Formats: sequence, structure tokens, C-alpha cells
Amino acid sequence: MEGLSISSEPPSSKTAKIEGRSDLAEYIECPASRPESWNDWKWQIRNRITSLEALKDLMPLSRREEEGIKRATGRLAMAITPYFLSLIDRQDPRCPIRKQAIPRIEEFSVSSCELVDPCGEDSHSPVPGLVHRYPDRALLIVTDSCAMYCRYCTRKRMVGEEHPPMPVERFDDAIKYIRSKKSIRDILISGGDPLMMKTELLEDYIKRLRAIPHLEIIRIGTRVPVTLPMRITGELAAMLRKYHPLYISIHFSHPREISPEVEKACSTLADAGIPLGSQTVLLKGVNDRPVVMKKLMQELLKIRVRPYYIYQCDMAVGTGHFRTPVSVGMNIMEELRGHTTGYAVPTFVVDAPGGGGKIPVAPTYLLSQAKGRLTLRNYENKIFTYSEPE
Repeated sequence: MEGLSISSEPPSSKTAKIEGRSDLAEYIECPASRPESWNDWKWQIRNRITSLEALKDLMPLSRREEEGIKRATGRLAMAITPYFLSLIDRQDPRCPIRKQAIPRIEEFSVSSCELVDPCGEDSHSPVPGLVHRYPDRALLIVTDSCAMYCRYCTRKRMVGEEHPPMPVERFDDAIKYIRSKKSIRDILISGGDPLMMKTELLEDYIKRLRAIPHLEIIRIGTRVPVTLPMRITGELAAMLRKYHPLYISIHFSHPREISPEVEKACSTLADAGIPLGSQTVLLKGVNDRPVVMKKLMQELLKIRVRPYYIYQCDMAVGTGHFRTPVSVGMNIMEELRGHTTGYAVPTFVVDAPGGGGKIPVAPTYLLSQAKGRLTLRNYENKIFTYSEPE
């Protein structure tokens, strides 16, 4: 079954010209010259930058990037939307947007601690496409396609081949399993990216889930509002609002990602009554400074996205150059708690290798505990005593 709305549409003559790259370079450099088709998400997908030659026409590359692109074939090959490329500082190799999108040779240095399936999802999969790791919730992986392939992806073992979405037969098996487990009250639809699917197909999947009596909450995990914000149309939002309570978790990495287009996309979803949360992976050289992470959390609140999680970067194969010590994340939390509104303070978690689930990691504020008496410190490192009731 076809899942991407653009899959059967031949490129127009205008698109064919743009795929020659000279026009695309102009559109990326000069917003005023962008055609109306720039705001068409299908156009963005058709014109993704997927080859070394195409990217070299648009920006200077380092030797490490060139070698990384050459080797990044098959799973998690390079694919960057023109929109997301327009956010990159093409003269700065240290650009935080650039680091997330362009392969580097470091991806092919594998540490002994790295895992193909770092979160143990495959070992908690009772039927294909479904992960049941927590008592009352499950994960449904409906597609392996994304608008842009993040170089630190935790599911790089399965993401990136542009296959059609989950076949109906496989979805039927997942539905049967969910129906049989009345303890499951919460489903997260993820991938890949579910918002890469046709609106009609996504609605069919959501409608069938909503028909399960004991399923209370449906969530969607996505990065499309960040990498392809023009996908968030009024039609999509109108469809989603029919299936409340429905929540959307959006993957943000850096304040520079919050553009006017992203703000509009999030407003469209929030105006449809959909609560929005953010999930951010802690990445070396991208967002590992407290000032950057605090700025991101504060900017998210301004576009009505509630900071939810900061993840320690999973031990996926080839991600060592992105991982920081856990202490870096704890220091960031120290610089958030008390220094900004509590709404801007997410939970920092380590997703335990092998399937242990999310484990919160935080600075220690409880210094000692005796009978009827606690010694605490606050964000200013001042010490306080709290007396418990007798």
C-alpha cells in the first residue's frame, strides 16, 4: 500500500529544472526568490538532497563529510529537505544544524559498547512493528521513512530505506495484540515518521486504534514539524483533532530550528487542541552547552511546545562522536532548575541499554535524611532543613 503522497506523482518541468540544482541554490540563499512550490511538502520531498554531487553544488564540504556521504548508503543514507538545508550555515563546519544532517566519516567508527538495537526494542516485540516494553503502553512503528535522516538515529537499523508503510496485514496483527492486552491504555505511533504517510492512511490507522475501548491515549512521535513544517496543513490538523485525546511529541535539537515556518506548524497543531511536547537528544557540539539548551527550552514554550524529555544519546552504532558524558546532561539540568520557569525544565533520562526503559537522572538536592528531618539544597546551593510531621 502506498504511503507517501508524493510517490506516484511525476515531477513537473519546473521541478525537473530545480533538480538541476542551480535554481535550488538560489532559493536556499534568497527567500524572496522562492517559488510558491517551496511551501509544498511534496515538492520538498521530491527535491531532497541525496547525493554528494548535489550537495557539493550547494555548499563547500569538509573531507570528513565527503567521505561520510560516500559511505552512507542503504540504511540511513543522506536525505535533506531544501527547507532544512536553508537553516544550515554553509560556511561553518561547526553549524549545529549541519552536524545533524550531513554524514561524517566518524559514523563508521564503531565502539565496542555500541549496539544495533540500543533500547532492546526487537526483544520486546510480540508481533512485528509493535514494541511492548512498559506495562500500560506500547510503541507502534508504522513506517521507516523520514523527511530528513538524523545522523544519530537510534533506529538506524530499520530507518531509511523508503519502504511503504506498515502493510495492512501487519497492522491487523498489531491491532489484535493491543485488543488482547487490556492493560495497554496508551499507544505511541512512531517510525520513521508517521507524518510522512498519506493523511488518509494515517487516519485509517488512528481510527482503528481509537475504536479499541481500553485504549485511552494516542500519541504521535515526529520530527516533521522541524524538518518539513509545510507538511502540517490545515487538512492534517483537522483530521487529527477528530481523535482526541491525541498528543504529539516533536523532536527538537537546537534553537535555530525554531523558524517562522516551524512556529506556524506548531500553531496549526496547537490550535487544533493537540497538546505538544518536545523530545531533545543531548548531542555533543549541537546542544551540550547549558546556555543553548536553556534557550531551546524557552523558545519552545513561546511556540506552545512543552519541554518533555532530554535524552542521553543512545548507544546506537556509529554515534560515539555525538555522545557526551552523562554528567554534561546533569549539569544542564542544574542550570535549568530554578534558573528558568519550571515549564521549561524537562526530565533528563538515560534509556537503559537492552530495554531497561527510561531512567531519570538528576542532580542531588536531598543531602541527608534522618527521622523527621531532611536536609536539602536549592538551586543557589543554599542549605535548608525540612521537618516532617511527627
